[in-house]
Amino acid sequence: MALKTELIFQDRVGLVADVSSRVAGQGLNIYSMEVERENGRAHLFLETEEAAAFSEHEKLLGIFNEISGLIEIRAIDIMPWEERENRFRVVLDNISDGVVSIDKDGNVNTLNRMAREVFQCEEGEIIGRSVRRLGLPDFSILECLEGKRFPRVKKNLITNAGRYQYISACRPIHDVSGHIIGAVEIAKDMQEIKKLARTITEPEEVDFSDIVGKTPAITAAIAFAEKIAAGDAIVAIRGHSGTGKELFARAIHSASGRRGAFVPVNCAALPEQLLESELFGYKGGAFTGGRKEGKLGLFETAHGGTIFLDEIAEMAPGCQAKILRVIQDGRVRRVGGSREISVDTRVITATNRNLERLVEEKRFRQDLYYRLNVLPIHIPPLSERKEDIPLLVEHFLFQLSTRLGKPLQPVSAGALEKLLGHHWPGNVRELKNVVERAAILAEARPIDTECIVFSHEIGRTAPCSAIGVPSVDRNTPLKESLDRIEKIIITQALNRSSSIRAAARTLGISHTALLNKLRKHRIGVETNQTGGNKPDHGG
Repeated sequence: MALKTELIFQDRVGLVADVSSRVAGQGLNIYSMEVERENGRAHLFLETEEAAAFSEHEKLLGIFNEISGLIEIRAIDIMPWEERENRFRVVLDNISDGVVSIDKDGNVNTLNRMAREVFQCEEGEIIGRSVRRLGLPDFSILECLEGKRFPRVKKNLITNAGRYQYISACRPIHDVSGHIIGAVEIAKDMQEIKKLARTITEPEEVDFSDIVGKTPAITAAIAFAEKIAAGDAIVAIRGHSGTGKELFARAIHSASGRRGAFVPVNCAALPEQLLESELFGYKGGAFTGGRKEGKLGLFETAHGGTIFLDEIAEMAPGCQAKILRVIQDGRVRRVGGSREISVDTRVITATNRNLERLVEEKRFRQDLYYRLNVLPIHIPPLSERKEDIPLLVEHFLFQLSTRLGKPLQPVSAGALEKLLGHHWPGNVRELKNVVERAAILAEARPIDTECIVFSHEIGRTAPCSAIGVPSVDRNTPLKESLDRIEKIIITQALNRSSSIRAAARTLGISHTALLNKLRKHRIGVETNQTGGNKPDHGG
């Protein structure tokens, strides 16, 4: 047993020595001692061997009272170092990475919960014993005791529970004097890394935090969308092309709490007859070429969820009437069928057209307009929120660097000034394309002004002349100009890469896509003749 005490003194020199000598004078060992100084006071936390008899314990406390400057004595249940260690243990055991640390002799002194699950062992079985008792695929952690570091190493571990693939980072642990006193290995699950990357670059679920912007116009739109998300009322999103209408629709669905699917439909992309069968489904044998068993409509697919009718203004009058009935009755009838089917589907619509004018021109049903216009949300164009451009640029570059596994590229002040000066007819979608194009043209260098190439500049300017893409005659057709520039960029990427696969990673496209482009531009023969990259058709 141990006696744990907090002694509060007026701070002074020699205090620790006085307390230590008094305890030693009683023939007791000091297990640990900590001092915290605050506002002229010294809080001395003392853990000592407990006195053999109660009277001796009282005597020890009496001796403390004789020490100059004592203000208060109190018994405590836990020492500060124990509290810190417990807090540290809780943190370690609640992270998703496996953590193993060793002392200077190679014995394990930390094994968190995730690591114990992987190695299928209890803490008491391995703490204080050699790390070699763990079934690690290698023992690079021991090499860290010699000063080596292993920042990112792919490893495979075979256990009774199966195969565990992870990225390992090993590094030495130094004391305040710089001496190596141990090492730590942190293991990140490969599957978790891939899931995280997909969440960042290609999120299946979108929430309002994914909408980037801080200007009053966009924050007001976000605040209103958050407020109405939990209801079932129809939402009508209005905004120019490329402003992010589907992003808002997905965020509203995610925040609605509806458990069904989010089903997007581009009303402009489907002809009237096909749109009807897609939205409402059809009965088996309804028409030639259809499935014998029939097909579920998208309203039924979105049962319990949300259907997003994009470009609703482009819908044909016949479909408008049927959409109105679904909204009024909550029922659909499949093409060729006679039975009505109940659907619990929230409707979100979007358009970049002036619906009021279309109603006046009798090109959009007035009754449907009033049904849809219950909760309108207006998304401002990028030209009205240019202060958000730096945030959006950083966001798109972060997504790109995460997807390609490349460092985040900085953007020069000149490049940012050029972006801010553009009128952005294509809004956020156009900005994303310009940023990704600039990142590819700049390769690993910072993005400068010459790498910012707008669509209307392609064909009459030299995009990113610093990497040697020549000017194109203004009379050259756009497709031919783009093909010529693409060929030059691909050739340069090949010449700078060790393989076609590496060049594909640099360009941000798949290996197969790059092979197709090589065949299209007949690049393979040219690069091989100049001693460039040799095609690597392997898997």
